[in-house]
Amino acid sequence: MRPAREHYREVVQRTPFHSRTAAANALNLWHRWRDYTVADAYVDVGLEYVALRNACAVFDLSPMTKHRISGPDAAAFVDRLVTRDLTRLRPGRVGYCVWCDDRGQVIDDGTLFRFADDEFRLCSQERQLDWLLRSSLGFDVAIREETAEVAALALQGPTSCAVLAALGLEGVAGLAPFAMRSFPFAGAELLVSRTGFTGDLGYELWIAPAHAEALWDALFAAGAAYGLKPMGTHALEMSRIEAGFIQAGVDFLPADHAVRTDRTRSPFELDLGWLVDLSKPNFTGRRALLEESRIGPRYRLVRLDVEGNKPARDAYVYDDKRNVIGAVTSSMWSPMAKASIALASVRQPWGRPGDELWAEIYYQKELKWNRFNARCRVVEGAFYQPPRRRATPPPPW
Repeated sequence: MRPAREHYREVVQRTPFHSRTAAANALNLWHRWRDYTVADAYVDVGLEYVALRNACAVFDLSPMTKHRISGPDAAAFVDRLVTRDLTRLRPGRVGYCVWCDDRGQVIDDGTLFRFADDEFRLCSQERQLDWLLRSSLGFDVAIREETAEVAALALQGPTSCAVLAALGLEGVAGLAPFAMRSFPFAGAELLVSRTGFTGDLGYELWIAPAHAEALWDALFAAGAAYGLKPMGTHALEMSRIEAGFIQAGVDFLPADHAVRTDRTRSPFELDLGWLVDLSKPNFTGRRALLEESRIGPRYRLVRLDVEGNKPARDAYVYDDKRNVIGAVTSSMWSPMAKASIALASVRQPWGRPGDELWAEIYYQKELKWNRFNARCRVVEGAFYQPPRRRATPPPPW
């Protein structure tokens, strides 16, 4: 029998950018994302975050699960799979979507790239191949996971467009949010989509793994004058909470992973009702969601402005009579909002904009854990959403 450590080395893979991320990772901080090892931070989390919000930063996105869906019934299949109306998604566009089980509970969320009338790429946090194959019975489609076949980088921040222009991608400034376009790069095809997980101006770059290192080197050469830095998962996590974006396994439990069915959430309970088109004649979970729209959801995802400067980590949420009504799922001190902020799931009818609630705060001081209750206010929309995120063309730099 082989030693466990040797087995671990064989199982964990390296992304196509690993030679570059390893050289830049002075802190040697890593974690396992699916089958890959990725950097949590390179030099300083705070500096990486500052680069993202004031210049630009690049994140190795390669481990994101990617599925290729093609065939004569591909469009009909994905429209049946997800809750939104995909007949409006044109080739060359990207759509954010969620898909549910028969109970209307969210399995995962992700982005759907439409390359042609009958060809798509679905990107998600979780592996979805088994669910996709089961859901495709009766459809003439081919579905395969292509995660290892595509290297990807997220280039995010106010100077990201300027860096791509300096890279020689002519016309990239005209790329609208959720649009994509292919550019020639070093004898290969570089796909650029105006998408991201930071709530800021940003792009995602997709290329064959054989050209990954060349792309990294060219990107940092072009970005030297624009403050480009590598960014790890810790800085990315800060930005996605400020943007109010949810994450599978953190802010909701995927329905196909749940042991206790009362722990799952519907799109309405995750503030994603705008992604549900009940006028569609059929999609998985429609009957349950139609009934939920009639009687109302059980929970509400809320964004909280927490009094004080301590993050509400692992906190319960209370009403004004100190009854537990929910729990915080993500929290941080936000440098941009200059406030302690949090995402939380609370029972209806609590959680309306402007409601005042309470969160239990734990913090350590002088080797002792302390606890107190902090007042919270429910706020609408993202904690941070700069106008440049949607401006086309972006502001010049």
